[in-house]
Amino acid sequence: MTSRSVRELLVAAPLVDGHNDLAWAHRELAGYDLDAVDIALPQPALQTDLPRLRAGCVGAQFWSVFVPASMAGGEAVTATLEQIAFVRTLIRRYPDDFALARSAADVARAAGSGRIASLLGMEGGHCISESLGVLAAMYDLGVRYLTLTHNDNVSWADSATDEPVLRGLSAFGEDVVAEMNRLGMIVDLSHVSTDVMRHALRVTKAPVMFSHSSARAICDVPRNVPDDVLETLAGNCGVAMITFVPMFVSAATAHWYEECQQLTRDRGLDPRRFAELDLVMRERAAIDPPPGATIDDVVRHIEHVREVAGVGAIGIGGDFDGTVFVTEGLADVAAYPALFSALAARGWSNADLAKLAGRNVLRVLGDVAEASG
Repeated sequence: MTSRSVRELLVAAPLVDGHNDLAWAHRELAGYDLDAVDIALPQPALQTDLPRLRAGCVGAQFWSVFVPASMAGGEAVTATLEQIAFVRTLIRRYPDDFALARSAADVARAAGSGRIASLLGMEGGHCISESLGVLAAMYDLGVRYLTLTHNDNVSWADSATDEPVLRGLSAFGEDVVAEMNRLGMIVDLSHVSTDVMRHALRVTKAPVMFSHSSARAICDVPRNVPDDVLETLAGNCGVAMITFVPMFVSAATAHWYEECQQLTRDRGLDPRRFAELDLVMRERAAIDPPPGATIDDVVRHIEHVREVAGVGAIGIGGDFDGTVFVTEGLADVAAYPALFSALAARGWSNADLAKLAGRNVLRVLGDVAEASG
């Protein structure tokens, strides 16, 4: 498939990425000041800007309105609202490039007008401060998925990267899932423990998603999805959106990352805190760089999920601007066509590539909305 053919495919079937952390990265870099860091221009300190979004044929983006788990209660809610406000500022500032989207129909309208549909996803149940009312208010503001945990447990659900407490969801956790089903908000199971994955899949009445996770059978880390969950996901009609983060893609890189986590603990720091872990990783990388992950590694994850859960259960969730290290050939949001070219070279049909690009996750968005109420 030629580069032109790939681009034609991604126009006909707009690419929908499940997770991008530009909002938090911009806060850290420039305090949300778009005059200081204008994403209409190339921004080498970021993995996302408008020129590269256009080069990457991105048709829709779930912008992560993330806040770290070190924030809690009202502080977390306030910071989440600030993240939402920043995404809305992007849309107002660049009206020819972005359009707010709350539904699959909105995505289609944005694509028809040549704009990038901008959807919102909250990352971490701490963002709702144990309030179903806050959850409903976030839905009204346009949030269309909630990742139940981030790196730390919440009182009602265990994280993949924290010590297990509940071994699944609490009764309130089940209430959160039920309320999300009622609202029409997608239950996102990236970052949660395997027990929470299984528990949520038992109690949900609507399809779920993994907004940025890969296959544990290929790279055995807690952030990835085991095969039994992928099999259940197929029956749920949900979608696993494969991430490009090297530590979740390559077993060798994952081992290097685990060593960095231990080095962080040895210093009396917490590897669940990005600033503390990143400091150790950057210092080590200067003298002992991590083994590289490649497009071929990502292809293996995609094809494994297709084999276990079916072609209707796959999507893309790059996690750009949420990772320090990047996969070779997938360094930023301009890189999606290279991945689709690699898959086409392996015999993927246009119909299956279209499902991967966005049709699967848009179906899930529509199905969740239809099941609500």
